[in-house]
Amino acid sequence: MIEIQGLTKEYDGRRVVDDLTFEVRPGVVTGFLGPNGAGKSTTMRLVLGLDRPTAGHALVDGRPYAELPAPLRTVGALLDAQAMHGGRTAHGHLRWLAASNGLPARRVDEVLGQVGLADAAGRRIRGFSLGMRQRLGVAAALLGDPPVLLLDEPVNGLDPEGIRWIRTLLRDLAAEGRAVLVSSHLMTEMALTADHLVVIGRGRLLADAATSEFIDRHGRTRIRVRAVAPAKLAALLGDPGHDPGHDHGLDATEVDGGAWEVSGAEPERIAALAAANGVVLYEIAVQQDSLEEAFMRMTADSVEYRAEASA
Repeated sequence: MIEIQGLTKEYDGRRVVDDLTFEVRPGVVTGFLGPNGAGKSTTMRLVLGLDRPTAGHALVDGRPYAELPAPLRTVGALLDAQAMHGGRTAHGHLRWLAASNGLPARRVDEVLGQVGLADAAGRRIRGFSLGMRQRLGVAAALLGDPPVLLLDEPVNGLDPEGIRWIRTLLRDLAAEGRAVLVSSHLMTEMALTADHLVVIGRGRLLADAATSEFIDRHGRTRIRVRAVAPAKLAALLGDPGHDPGHDHGLDATEVDGGAWEVSGAEPERIAALAAANGVVLYEIAVQQDSLEEAFMRMTADSVEYRAEASA
């Protein structure tokens, strides 16, 4: 597992990571989320010993990364798919990585096949697309068959088939008992892939919860209703001025096509209220915020780089 305790990193007096504490447990895909500049990549670099923390520690399998005798056998990482020597072949790139950690040469062919690059093994990396480089980066992370994986934006440059492949791969790796930490800005993918979420903003921990719990806690649940006679529904749910006798205490908003969205009530209550007032409904549906909507609401005050909307 990965254990992060009180992790802090300062650059020129500015705290990029601020007293961060969380764990990445075996058997779980942990999504690592946050706005741009939140400190996700820096945190991963600290875990991998590429930067030295100002305070706190990050341990992999109970040790700092620098103390692992054969790190590729313990943790596999993909931080930057572009950080490869363009003059090497895919096979050559993996071959020297395998040799550096005492891994058998057969693993090179195995992981190239696993990521779908067997036919491109002899090609120079400089001719690879971004998606092919991502696949090669994943192959490097899998080379030592490690129990821990850290992947930073692994779906960048992948086509829909590749995105689906990486989703299945990550879930399969976790099902084998591995600890998987993956960052991504694609909230739809995180909702489908991650069992657990760690969310940070401006370097600080904002949430550490199961994905479903995070959506329930930070998202909104609304009931969408439409009636055969829209005017009757508007009179029932709209401004109490339409009918002073209908003081229902519901938070209702008219949306599109005569539909209304109601917060703070169960669908059974709304259906009973409509029936009691002779309003015939032909649509009543529970709508839950997506992970993206819950994330945007939860991190609204932690966005460092925000574009202004045009007039």
